[in-house]
Amino acid sequence: MEEAIKIASHPVVWIISLTVIGVVIFQGIKFIQMAKKTSESVGLSKQDVNSALKVGMINAIGPSFGIVVVAVSLITLLGDPLTLMRIGIIGSAATESMGANLAATAYGTELGSESFTAEAFATVAWLLCIGGCGWLLFVFLFTKSLAKIERKVSNKQQADGKLPIMMIVSSAAMLAVFGNFVAGEIFKGVETAIVALTAAAAMLIVSFIANKSHQLKFLHEWSLGVSIIVGLTVSYFVL
Repeated sequence: MEEAIKIASHPVVWIISLTVIGVVIFQGIKFIQMAKKTSESVGLSKQDVNSALKVGMINAIGPSFGIVVVAVSLITLLGDPLTLMRIGIIGSAATESMGANLAATAYGTELGSESFTAEAFATVAWLLCIGGCGWLLFVFLFTKSLAKIERKVSNKQQADGKLPIMMIVSSAAMLAVFGNFVAGEIFKGVETAIVALTAAAAMLIVSFIANKSHQLKFLHEWSLGVSIIVGLTVSYFVL
């Protein structure tokens, strides 16, 4: 285990990790710049763009809390650089934890055990990196094609005077995905159902207050963050 941690914190691993994180930061900055540049062509004002960026930054705070907790535990097992690189790319602590455990088990050991050697660490690193390639390759290869399909469908719908079907499909897909996640938690038991329903109620209350008062309209930007904090607080006392 000591040998694996020593290699996990090696300067070369740090260089690779920081290089990858640098690419991610560069992409984020470029995406923001491109969004601002093309916002007017889709009918968005600078105020709309700034508001969207603010909402995104605020709403990213809540989900990050859970990731930080898992990341801290992964650091003790996989070292700082590998944990930073994987969480920085994928952003799913649950996926990375599961992948690390599967790789260690396949090698014939367990994370954190004395038999977790440098070779086992290399197995974990390869599995995590290869496991995340599918998502990245799909985005690289098919994003442009999907955008063309979306434009053709949207233009045809507008020409026929029909409702924008892509907007309906994307909204329905988002509701289905998150609804599936919530339903899975609700059916685990009464305690988890209370947490989910309380968080949902908190978001509805915040949204209702924001709709009723023009001065408090900014609360829309905080609704998801407030909902997550309320859910975490309730789960602490209930679970």
